[in-house]
Amino acid sequence: MTSILQILLLILDIAQWIILIHIIMSWLINFQVLNLRQPLVSQIWDALNRLLEPLYSRVRSILPNLGGVDLAPLVVLVAIYALRIVLINNAALFV
Repeated sequence: MTSILQILLLILDIAQWIILIHIIMSWLINFQVLNLRQPLVSQIWDALNRLLEPLYSRVRSILPNLGGVDLAPLVVLVAIYALRIVLINNAALFV
């Protein structure tokens, strides 16, 4: 059962890194460091959006409209950290 805990923590780590990459890439695109007309950048951006948009849209439906500020990635990251804490604190149940 410990291996199940380790697999769950690995999945949460991967999700966390994907969200962080998406956040950093969005900043680089907005500050015009990266250009969406480049095929590789466009493909990565499209893949990340298709992967994360279903998750973000559910969070956005709960959050109030803040204009141009999108807090959905932050809320999802906090949820991942909280889930990680819960899993680690209840690791004894997996033994």
